Amino acid sequence: MDSLITAAARALAAGDPLGALNRVALRDDPHALALRGIAMAQLGDFVRAKVLMRNAVRAFGPKEAVARARCVVAEAEIALASRDLNWPVKALDTARATLEKQGDWINAAHARHLEVRRLLLIGRIDAAETALAELDPARFPPALTAVHELIVAGIAIRRLRTAPARAALVRAEHAARHARIPALLAEVENAALILNTPAARLLANGAEHLLLLEQVEALQASPALIVDACRFVVRDQGDMASLATRPVLFILARALAEAWPDEVPRDTLVARAFRVKRADESLRARLRVEVGRLRALLCTLADVSATKDGFLLTPLRATEVVVLARPVEERYATVLAFLADGESWSSSALALALGTSQRTVQRALDALASAGKVQSFGHGRARRWLTPPLPGFTTTLLLPALIPGD
Repeated sequence: MDSLITAAARALAAGDPLGALNRVALRDDPHALALRGIAMAQLGDFVRAKVLMRNAVRAFGPKEAVARARCVVAEAEIALASRDLNWPVKALDTARATLEKQGDWINAAHARHLEVRRLLLIGRIDAAETALAELDPARFPPALTAVHELIVAGIAIRRLRTAPARAALVRAEHAARHARIPALLAEVENAALILNTPAARLLANGAEHLLLLEQVEALQASPALIVDACRFVVRDQGDMASLATRPVLFILARALAEAWPDEVPRDTLVARAFRVKRADESLRARLRVEVGRLRALLCTLADVSATKDGFLLTPLRATEVVVLARPVEERYATVLAFLADGESWSSSALALALGTSQRTVQRALDALASAGKVQSFGHGRARRWLTPPLPGFTTTLLLPALIPGD
């Protein structure tokens, strides 16, 4: 391997894509194509980066299995950064196995990290935690250690374990500073903002308060009956009932919880649950049926009793009733929540992450675009959505382990 390729690889490893391009921009040999692809990805041109990486894979001969596997890993990371979550997972798994077999454990571990990060994005936390447990971070270089700790923090945050998340972020910051990669350090700092940004609203006794993530964690351990509008469940310390697939029942539960310890008039419940301005006898009869279903689902948590004018929620064990809601509630809040990470998403990736149809997501994006809350670039399958302004690419690609002697 010549000196220009080695110098370009070192520049990319240090987070200097322009320095790398200065050395290999005019070359079309396989190693140069791969390094140019990584550099373009670090600069945010994902479309050009994908083309270069695929050309590099074709240019490497069948005997250069390790180089081809590294290119597959780089292509997977480019897909993850551009939020193309439908890339072939099996190809990445095959590449990781090849790297492990050939002793390139650093890039094999990086491939595993990409797999875990994809699982986190689509909400498969248990699978992500299981896959991450197969790695031993003790001998990782600083950059890989920082990425590993970021993933650990991400899992802890989703598990509502703020103390382990803070500890992991401290370790990630230390490793990123040791690696001296500004983009990686910026990613750690952005991740740390999550713990210092309001994560939910608490509605109780007619008052409303913003909560940090650690306050949400403390609330989960309190003796309160919580109607959780973030996860659509009702829980206390002893039990939980999911209403995620029963939207009408959840609306009723929330209305009763917001009014606690008072009752809620029947006409108010009809208006909120069935979205009508005026109640009639048929709607009141339907309300009785739905309240009966809610009472059955909450039988181990609370009682829903009829009063002269309406219905009353009475917890069985809890000392108070509260509602936990998103910081901002609007029709397409979940779509905005994913776009808030600063990356560009395709509608298919959003549909996969949200567990809904692509057409439903597209309607939401069109409505948000009309309101000026999101913007898009590209056309057809290359179209991406994001919240303004256009973000940069902060994830450091760790692929270029192309230095002689490695």
